[in-house]
Amino acid sequence: MSIVLEHLTKRYGGHPVVNNVSLEVADGEFFVLLGSSGSGKTTVLSMVAGLTRTDQGRILLHGRDVTHLPTQERRVGMVFQNYALFQHMTVADNIEFGLQTRKVPKAERRRRRNELLELVGLSGLGSRLPKQISGGQQQRVALARALAYKPDVLLLDEPLGALDAKIRLELRRTLKTIQRETGVTTILVTHDQEEAFELADRLGVMSFGRLMEIGYPEDLYKRPQTEFVATFLGTANLLVGQAQGEGVQLGALNFPLQDSSTLLHHDDRVQVLFRPEDVALAESPSELNAPRLGLGQVEQVTFGGSFERLRLRLPPLPGVRPIAPPVPFGSDAILVEATRSQDEAERLPLHAGQNVWVGVRQVHALEHPGLRFLLLTDGSPLAQAAIHTAGHIARLAHARVTVLGYGLDGETMHQHLQAAREQLGSGLAALDVRASADAAGKAARQEVERQPYDLVIMGFSGHNEQLALAEQLLAVGEHHLLLIPTAQSAPTHILICVTTGEPGKEDVLFSGRLTRHLGATAVLLSVVPPERANGQEPARAERFLMGGERTLELLGVPADTAVRTGPVYEEISAELQQGSYDMLVVGAPLPDAEGDISLSGMIGQLLTESRERPVLVVHSAVSRRGVDLPLIPASARIHDLKEVV
Repeated sequence: MSIVLEHLTKRYGGHPVVNNVSLEVADGEFFVLLGSSGSGKTTVLSMVAGLTRTDQGRILLHGRDVTHLPTQERRVGMVFQNYALFQHMTVADNIEFGLQTRKVPKAERRRRRNELLELVGLSGLGSRLPKQISGGQQQRVALARALAYKPDVLLLDEPLGALDAKIRLELRRTLKTIQRETGVTTILVTHDQEEAFELADRLGVMSFGRLMEIGYPEDLYKRPQTEFVATFLGTANLLVGQAQGEGVQLGALNFPLQDSSTLLHHDDRVQVLFRPEDVALAESPSELNAPRLGLGQVEQVTFGGSFERLRLRLPPLPGVRPIAPPVPFGSDAILVEATRSQDEAERLPLHAGQNVWVGVRQVHALEHPGLRFLLLTDGSPLAQAAIHTAGHIARLAHARVTVLGYGLDGETMHQHLQAAREQLGSGLAALDVRASADAAGKAARQEVERQPYDLVIMGFSGHNEQLALAEQLLAVGEHHLLLIPTAQSAPTHILICVTTGEPGKEDVLFSGRLTRHLGATAVLLSVVPPERANGQEPARAERFLMGGERTLELLGVPADTAVRTGPVYEEISAELQQGSYDMLVVGAPLPDAEGDISLSGMIGQLLTESRERPVLVVHSAVSRRGVDLPLIPASARIHDLKEVV
């Protein structure tokens, strides 16, 4: 293997921007790392180049451990998005720069320079300055310079990102040809999916510092293994259905699986994927020539050149939850994205508002991930109570559970974890136990960096040190937090406190998903402060709660709504006393400028005084802190370039 990355990790401000990434790239392979901004892909490239120090892990290039070697000893070539050419040098001198610093004889430098000018299509332009050639030509110069001294590895940091569409297309083809001719092992990072599909021999998809999946582009597009990759690569129609015999069931409809290698257990919940090009449209069911999904209404028609895009709205299917495209909050419809050729569009013209029968030619099933819980325990009576209650909840949710022990020594830890395993018993999707010698906050942070969780669970009595731990737990991941004060059975009647707006929508969605697993009922509560009681806020809260109620109904959760006017804490407390609730749901506060979350306000008061029931703190996407740092600042690129070339 030309490139081997073993468990690479890089943190900034305690947050992992690259999280335990392992990867092997074969000799001569063109490998693409694809991800959105802030996913960590450029940091991986920077660590391979030696421009960023690794916190953990190893980097091997052609069998050499280069983890701690300086850049100039790694034999890597690197091309940046902004070209990073020396503006006072000619094209020829830029290409020769790396050879000159390595004391290559002048005749050999010129021979190599002329070869590369011809290879990148710039013959005759060697005497020009960078400002005298186009952006696309400058990027060709940067590529030639990176290849000049025949590096073992070529690293491309979004090299086409600053160019217009036509030039990008031309350079993609040039880049692929040059890589094939030189045979140099290459890693390219990009956020452009079309670019990734066209260039990659193999593709890796990153998200929040994790390498989610690796595979051939066609396999990742047609047969992804995770919900993230299914929805990130291209446009996806993704529904939650049921495994049934040799296929999958969506409501009362059965769809065969074309991929016979997909192994599903009968009656398992599965995610059903079909791409827009898999959708068939017809005026009548008999004309579909594909398994029928239902009668839909055209919402939108968009001209896309050689093809036509459509968005269709279908009525809800019993027991089916749409994931993508996401439906508007409070809607119970199913949205479907479709594409068809212009020939198909001419044979069956469609316009917004028109009804059309919708079929699906083929589907791919992903194993439904279910919920993943992390249960913290130090062996105390409070932790034992949390294990008792969490066990009831996890069995109903058929969740994967990891028990993380901390604060105990040797044999005591072993005995406690064994007892916890026995107490939780069977009925879980999976059960793992782990021990840590670190304090609770650090132990939990390391565990959620190792793998993501939906829910972290801990015993909670309201003491200041436990409140501080809860703040730490909310600051280190994307999970939600369940605080359990006493041992009890699984909740059956849940109060979900929400505010109008985007965070409130996620509060409803996750708490509704958990409530459905528990077979519980719910009440959605919104409190309007006195100072806003005479405006539009009460009516807005009513509308929001109606949407939330419909969303919960779609999830199969019986729900009522309540709008109260008055001081927020007092109104929530009054509702708790009157309603006989056995779980409370609140949204996590937004982080401050440093990314820290404080529970010292009204939510903290609710937590410390709620000694009778568990409290679920929902961590919305709006409140999560993304880390997107300029790891190679433009001002430093020229200095770094001298090390690379």
